[in-house]
Amino acid sequence: MNTFEKIYSIVGQIPRGKVATYGQIAALCGNVRLARVVGYALHSNPRPDEIPCFRVVNREGFLSGSFAFGGGDEQKRLLILDGIEVDDSGRVDLSKYLWDGAVGDNAPENEND
Repeated sequence: MNTFEKIYSIVGQIPRGKVATYGQIAALCGNVRLARVVGYALHSNPRPDEIPCFRVVNREGFLSGSFAFGGGDEQKRLLILDGIEVDDSGRVDLSKYLWDGAVGDNAPENEND
């Protein structure tokens, strides 16, 4: 599995109603220095209907200013549909919505999916 495939696999496991950060995804891939690579991978997401790249925000909870699939307003719209509150500054409260990062067999059951 190459790096982009690993990123897509991890992002695909972010449950509905939760977000992850670029750095968190990089760490789950095994290299905390890959945060920018995570951004590149998500910008070229080959399956946006299956890989919920809109659930990835920066380390402070801010949405992408240039969300690849419809602009920043689209990311906000998708997050709100997911049950995630986005404040007027375009920020998600990470203390409330940050995913715990459990992947694969360690992922808890998600009632919302």
